[in-house]
Amino acid sequence: MRHKILIIDDEKSIRMLLENFLSKNYDVVSKSDGRDALEWLEGNLPDLIICDVQMPIMKGYEFIEKVRQRGYTKHTPIVMLSGVESSNERVKCYRLGAQDFLAKPFNPEELSEIILKNLFPVHYALKW
Repeated sequence: MRHKILIIDDEKSIRMLLENFLSKNYDVVSKSDGRDALEWLEGNLPDLIICDVQMPIMKGYEFIEKVRQRGYTKHTPIVMLSGVESSNERVKCYRLGAQDFLAKPFNPEELSEIILKNLFPVHYALKW
């Protein structure tokens, strides 16, 4: 069974890029804003979430908080994407409950490794 990844980004080009790149190995669902994603999460449980920080309807920060407040998504790994490379933004995401953070434009190979690290943490630890 393939892992399911939820992508949330208001930029259609980023969603399409991620869908095309990730759909080779994962089942991918994409949403254009945090509110739509939260509605989708009412009846679905992804294995990992990739979320943009700066979105017009619901910022990524608020999305993280809401996901962490729900019992069934409390431990779902979240990778944040941002067009702003800032240590403060990174720290804020980590404090809210994100596992990882990538600045846009990102290296797809780095994203792949971050996804593997979050989906298979023991597997990676055994490789070291």
